Amino acid sequence: MNEKLYINETREQFDVLVVGSGVTGGWAAKEFTERGFKVLMIERGRVVEHRKDYPTEAKPAWTFPNRTKVNDLLTEQEYSVQSKCYAFNDTTKHFFGNDRDLPYSTEDGTDFNWIRGNQLGGKSLTWHRQTYRMSDYDFTANKKDGYGNDWPIRYKDLEKYYGYVEKFVGISGNTDGLKQLPDSDCLPPFDMKVPEIEAKKRMAENFPDRPMVIGRAAHLSSPSQFHIEQGRMKCQARDECQKGCSLGAYFSTQSSTLPAAVKTGNLHIAPNSVVHSLIYDHGKNRVRGVKVIDAQSLSTREYFGNVVFLCASTIASTQVLLNSKTRARPNGIANSSGVTGHYLMDHCYNARAQGKLPGWEDEYYSGRRPTGIYVPNFQYTPEKYKKNYVRGYALGGEANRSDFKGRATNDGIGADFKNSLTKPGAWHFGFYAQGEMLPKFDNQVSLSSSKTDRWGMPQLHFNVRWSDNEKAMMDDCAIESEKMLRAIGCEDIQTSVSYHNSPPGSAIHELGTARMGRDPKDSVLNAYNQAHDIPNLFVTDGSSYCSSATVNPSLTFMALTVRAVEFCVEEMKQRRI
Repeated sequence: MNEKLYINETREQFDVLVVGSGVTGGWAAKEFTERGFKVLMIERGRVVEHRKDYPTEAKPAWTFPNRTKVNDLLTEQEYSVQSKCYAFNDTTKHFFGNDRDLPYSTEDGTDFNWIRGNQLGGKSLTWHRQTYRMSDYDFTANKKDGYGNDWPIRYKDLEKYYGYVEKFVGISGNTDGLKQLPDSDCLPPFDMKVPEIEAKKRMAENFPDRPMVIGRAAHLSSPSQFHIEQGRMKCQARDECQKGCSLGAYFSTQSSTLPAAVKTGNLHIAPNSVVHSLIYDHGKNRVRGVKVIDAQSLSTREYFGNVVFLCASTIASTQVLLNSKTRARPNGIANSSGVTGHYLMDHCYNARAQGKLPGWEDEYYSGRRPTGIYVPNFQYTPEKYKKNYVRGYALGGEANRSDFKGRATNDGIGADFKNSLTKPGAWHFGFYAQGEMLPKFDNQVSLSSSKTDRWGMPQLHFNVRWSDNEKAMMDDCAIESEKMLRAIGCEDIQTSVSYHNSPPGSAIHELGTARMGRDPKDSVLNAYNQAHDIPNLFVTDGSSYCSSATVNPSLTFMALTVRAVEFCVEEMKQRRI
């Protein structure tokens, strides 16, 4: 461990305190340090060093006691929520929080899955890496249909920051020319499988308003010289990303932004530091620093800085904001609007459809491509909305041939059965929904008045539910997905819609709770992610969102962070902060 990089106690006054080390914290640290500012990155979890601390990387399934399945008793006792994440298994559980040590509550009749990765790098180590730009349709939806407050920014405000982030991160994908899904600055795309290419043609013939494209992903399909100089290498299409990737082939804090920040010599990191609250100077109306609880010893300490960037993730940042209060501001020092904790959103993945795709018995594919096909939202303006709900959904999916993994639980015995598992089965094609969740005041996360966690932090209480709008949207998605699969040529189509098995939080796209806005009376942040109430406090993670849109949000988090840093630096130069 680099003793000069990692610190515990310090009396140094930093230029910037960055709370959190995931995709936004990493970017905030990189941008500030490269501009010459002294930065302290504060992380509540342990240190994870690139390459060194990926203990299960490249270990095959048969080397684990239960072929990567986590023991049922252990799951029940320690990972009851985390085990619901797509990336959770025996090879990755060390990158997930322990539910027994991280309690929270939900309102009667509701549920919420809070997936957490408390370590250096956060969930950048386990995210699914789908990366799309939001469009002007997304930024204007609230204003046009009246649900939620108007975003204080538009696509043009983020366009150059999207490009800047994409070049650094490395995004594989096509130039698709779609107005509802602006093109990214991309590396070459991963190939579509032959049946997907045909499905794309049939979709264009039958549903010309529903283009099918290859998914854009934060993977180095063909690294540039710039990426190679970072120490990153080409993606090997192994689909073992959540174990950690020593190649740096997918974007994470460890592989990309953290090395850039460390290189400047301007970064320090305080691991195992649970931020309890912000230290506030009422007379100057400034945040002076943060109060921290040591994750292991439970001792307290304080760190001081001229500016604070909250990048701890939507829920964690909101917990800090709500817990930072004074006698004059009992609901939170940056909460004069009273909306902190409200308008919590996620994406709705609760509809699926799959069918058998006859033909192509002589076609197969190699590797495990880290992305699939994508059908962008085709209901992106009020004129395109369905009669019984507003907004829309995107669709992910892919074509696959069944193999020994999928058929290992089939009934059978003997040599003929074993031999059959060595041959690929039939092709199947499937879609899954990614629906927009409306911003609603009643969807809220708040602090418990009586329960605390092991660090003395008030536990969080969730009161969040799918509305009739999301349910009608998912019902429609299942119907439309079946129509599209039939047009593609599928048979034996099965659809499913489930709200109880996948409550809010399941998509791990938590958004809202400290939203941006023009009016300080109904929002927490301004157009630059700066708190309306406190000039030297910024929040750049998903809590700043005004609406969820349908695209995966991490790329926008990063672009917002870079833009906020640029604004903050100028404000500091002008001595307004």
